[in-house]
Amino acid sequence: MYYKVLIVEDDPMVSMINEQYVNRNKAFRVVGKCKDGKSAIEYVENNDVDLIVLDVYMPLMDGFETLRQIRKNKKSVDIIMVTAANDRASLEEALHLGVVDYLVKPFTYDRFRIALDKFVSHHDAFKDVDTLSQKSIDYIIENTHKKSGELFPKGIQEKTSQIILDEMKKHPSKWMTGDEIAECIGLTGVTVRRYLNYLTEKGVLLSEIDYETGGRPCMRYKKK
Repeated sequence: MYYKVLIVEDDPMVSMINEQYVNRNKAFRVVGKCKDGKSAIEYVENNDVDLIVLDVYMPLMDGFETLRQIRKNKKSVDIIMVTAANDRASLEEALHLGVVDYLVKPFTYDRFRIALDKFVSHHDAFKDVDTLSQKSIDYIIENTHKKSGELFPKGIQEKTSQIILDEMKKHPSKWMTGDEIAECIGLTGVTVRRYLNYLTEKGVLLSEIDYETGGRPCMRYKKK
């Protein structure tokens, strides 16, 4: 189980780098690549996509017009905008169109990883609820303005849980820390630890405190 990613980028080198960044995260898989907005819209119309990594400056149709058309078609897909534009107007337009994150080229893998983690948090927050209370709405809106490391959404996505469990199945007798698992699957420690706590509460995992770290004690987890 994985999140399906479409990369929309006219520069072959940048497209390749974005694909490599995505594929370093086991929770994600690139299922398609497009060189312009028109082909991206057609792809989304005919294929299941969870996330689009979308460039702004492209031939035929730029990223903003592409995103406006996707929203007009009422396609449920999240967007990470990738651009060389760092002006205020472009950022305001991207936020108005509801992007999950906005990355200015060139960016590091660590920053890209944070963008993917924001997507997971945003996706999970909406996935598990059909009707939102005012409290839930306030929570989600407030968290969209926080840094990724501060996000603690209430929703738990089955897909992400299964990715973590699949990784732990590879080490059936080993106690693992949240950071070790996060490094293996490509998500941040904050997100992974939230899922580990949930899975422990559900009785799927065992947990213990490791005092022999040579420093601050930490939690370790193992599949039952």
